[in-house]
Amino acid sequence: MNEHSFKSGAARDVNRRNVDAVIPGQRGGIRLRRITRAAVLGAGVMGAGIAAHLANVGLRVLLMDMVPKALTDEEQARGLTFEDRAVRNRLAEAGKARLLQESPSPLYTPQALDLIETGNFEDDLHRLSEVDWIIEAIVEDLGAKRALLERVEPYWREGTVVSTNTSGISIARMVEGRSPAFRRHFLGTHFFNPPRYLPLLELIPHPETDPKIVEDMRRFAEVKLGKGVVVAKDTPNFIANRIGTYGLLVTYRTMEAMGLSVEAVDAITGEAMGRPKSATFRTLDVVGLDTFLHVANNVVANVSDPDEKAAFRAPDVFRTMVERGLVGQKRGAGFYKQVRENGEKKILALDLKTLEYRPRQAFSAPSLVAGQGKDLKTRLERLLFADDVAGRFAWEVTKKTLLYAAAKVGEIADSPADIDRAMKLGFGWSLGPFELWDLLGVRRVAERMKKEGETLPDWVEALLREPEPAFYRQEGTEVVVFGRGGYAPIVLPPEALSLKRLKAAGRTIGGNRSASLVDLGDGVLALEFHSKGNALGTDIVAVANEAFRLLDDHFDGLVVGNEGKNFSAGANLMLMLMEAEDENWDEIDRLVREFQAFTLRIKYARRPVVAAPFGMTLGGGYEVAAAADRIVAAAETYMGLVETAVGLIPAGGGTKEFLLRMVERVPEGVKLDLQPLVNHAFETIAMAKVSTSGEDARRLGYLRPTDAVVPNREHLLAEAKRAVLELVRTGYTPPAPRKIPVVGEPGYATMRLGIYQLQNRRAITDHDAVIADKLAFVLAGGRVPKGTLVDEQYLLDLEREAFLSLIGMPKTRARMAHMLKTGKPLRN
Repeated sequence: MNEHSFKSGAARDVNRRNVDAVIPGQRGGIRLRRITRAAVLGAGVMGAGIAAHLANVGLRVLLMDMVPKALTDEEQARGLTFEDRAVRNRLAEAGKARLLQESPSPLYTPQALDLIETGNFEDDLHRLSEVDWIIEAIVEDLGAKRALLERVEPYWREGTVVSTNTSGISIARMVEGRSPAFRRHFLGTHFFNPPRYLPLLELIPHPETDPKIVEDMRRFAEVKLGKGVVVAKDTPNFIANRIGTYGLLVTYRTMEAMGLSVEAVDAITGEAMGRPKSATFRTLDVVGLDTFLHVANNVVANVSDPDEKAAFRAPDVFRTMVERGLVGQKRGAGFYKQVRENGEKKILALDLKTLEYRPRQAFSAPSLVAGQGKDLKTRLERLLFADDVAGRFAWEVTKKTLLYAAAKVGEIADSPADIDRAMKLGFGWSLGPFELWDLLGVRRVAERMKKEGETLPDWVEALLREPEPAFYRQEGTEVVVFGRGGYAPIVLPPEALSLKRLKAAGRTIGGNRSASLVDLGDGVLALEFHSKGNALGTDIVAVANEAFRLLDDHFDGLVVGNEGKNFSAGANLMLMLMEAEDENWDEIDRLVREFQAFTLRIKYARRPVVAAPFGMTLGGGYEVAAAADRIVAAAETYMGLVETAVGLIPAGGGTKEFLLRMVERVPEGVKLDLQPLVNHAFETIAMAKVSTSGEDARRLGYLRPTDAVVPNREHLLAEAKRAVLELVRTGYTPPAPRKIPVVGEPGYATMRLGIYQLQNRRAITDHDAVIADKLAFVLAGGRVPKGTLVDEQYLLDLEREAFLSLIGMPKTRARMAHMLKTGKPLRN
């Protein structure tokens, strides 16, 4: 095996012990606060989004809003009055209905909507006594929020948590005038929009908040809601919006000083700097410039430092844009505007000097070109230390953002780690300010800052007196961070398990450039993918084979997982295409057989195997997960067998495993027509359906009832390890090979009829029909009588034969090449 070595058993800490069964509602031995019902006050974009996410994780939600002040024309035509519930609940009902129309969907599945009930502030406040958590989410106005909380308190039951969703208003001022008991149960819960997809939740206690409430809500939000929680201080705009807003305004002022365009700034401040593709001005268009000004003005109104007030005072051009309605996507125009010319969509950019739209202008610089395709450290170094316009701009923005973040440690957050975490989870930065500083070299960056006349905070100067200054340091399996009080440990919650930390502590057993084996402790081994894009290839199979050898003698079970952007988008498509173009059919046959053998080894391993997928889990990635004894999937898992999009069918056991999942739905001994179940498998695979969530994967049939969905991706590996240990504790035995009933030739004919009808209506192309026919043949079990029992190897052989036949066709290879070139499917 290339580039790998395996440590002896003596070098490993394999501490086998039994683990008690997980008690529902309990993780890490600490019981979660019991919250099963919640009320959300305010059914606007944020309120409805929060309600949707609470329903996603199984809470029953009462979504309320005001009673409308006037009847609509439609209500009058229907003869409705202000006494009718349909009128009185209209705003809440509209917020609920909007959830089904939003894209991307705020719901894990449409069925989650059934958990949301609507009401209004006049008729239903008494029902607040029935809930465990009240979330106020009305307009960002201190007076309005205080008035509503005054109305809430008479119906509040002691023990019920009350929180406000605000992006920056003072929590302490909001709760002035409420009873001491109410104040003890009150805190800020700042969800980021959209609540389902942005993981950050800032918890903001005020001086009287009960510390137990804060800790209970932190753990509940992490474990049940899947949030990355940061506890912030009750200061204007808290953490993420304080740093993020400052950074955006610094970016604009630097742009103005250097005479750069909107497009140039976005070319520099996106992925080149480790930020989202939306960069600066596309981000502002999504957020809404009016919303951004409100957030900036909140700091201006609530800080005393004149320099800080000036830093947050929005430029006149932003105010003019808001006055003209150029606020972003919600009004169709902002820094960018989409238009149609000659039937084609075009995007125009705003000239901030004239406030006129013009065609976008491409921007490039040597420092940007030098970093293309490189890792983040290389990209940043080639950009920030370059003496071209992009480099000078990026350095100035970065320098000022780092200095501001450093100045705010202790004021807005206790630890630099909290600021880093907030910026990554809330703004999508690849690195927080202090992680970035570490990556570039603390001393190197500090010396340049000083050379340019900047003054560093005292606590950063103290760090510079360390022999090897770094904000973060690994000490065994622990990571410590340097703050105002020196180094302090970053404590992981009991539900979290970090491969990065374990590997830094020397727990790697072996591996190569594409995969590693890591000792998770307690007799559990991890197989980690880390190839480019986590594409599956022979290197990964080689490490997996070593994992199975170790399982036989040294470990009790295996977790298949990683900490990349996605679990795996499938096999190495480029390799397959190259072999096909060279007509190396025997080599393709060997590669497919090898991968099929790999998934069978997972399925029939002597020890339990649990897969921990997340993000994109497509094609071969799903085939690996499907072969495991259990799947513990992240809530945000986009799972599917997508091979038909490139002219192929799943041939690593995916077609066979999906068919098995359908057949398993029929209890043994029950005679039931399998055709509808096989039709579902055919439709799902032929249409390359991908789940929109972990729960949607269960609805589609990719997950079994015994598989689990974990809300928090940071807890995924720990939960997968827990599942392995539970299988061990209950006396695991490998599954016995089974015979599979198939629908045979009659079922194949049924599916072929459907293909013919679609082809006849020109709903599919001729090559689509060829691919679908090959898939139908495999799912039917070939040319055998209905009800024939076949074994898994027989179906694997059919998969492989279909795959080899299809990859030999020029139209399939054209689809493969098009996908590799454009990232989009070709319908030829």
